[in-house]
Amino acid sequence: VQLVESGGGSVQAGGRLKLFCKLPKHIFQSYCMGWFRQAPGKEREGVATIDSDGSTVYAESVKGRFTISKDSAESSLDLEMTFLNPEDTAMYYCAADPQTLHILVVSPKHLASTTVEYWGQGTQVTVS
Repeated sequence: VQLVESGGGSVQAGGRLKLFCKLPKHIFQSYCMGWFRQAPGKEREGVATIDSDGSTVYAESVKGRFTISKDSAESSLDLEMTFLNPEDTAMYYCAADPQTLHILVVSPKHLASTTVEYWGQGTQVTVS
């Protein structure tokens, strides 16, 4: 199973980017999904997740700036990022699992100790 991210790039502070994660249709339709990021020298952290029931959870640092959504026509998990700042610079990863990923956004301890079934290869976002 492949999760393929795209949309990363370099942008100035205050700018915006939209990330895309293409998933196999059967995964997209039934799994819980989310975006995570890892900056150099830091632990991976949860950014935003969306469950199969459509409920969402956002990290405090991105609330009001990022929006996670599902594009059913494209089987794509999207992340609209606005008002970007240098602290958002990181490799962004898409993930999918049969179980909810919400707890992984609010609890770094759970993220460190939980095996998520599928991860993408990541797409780099650089804000200067």
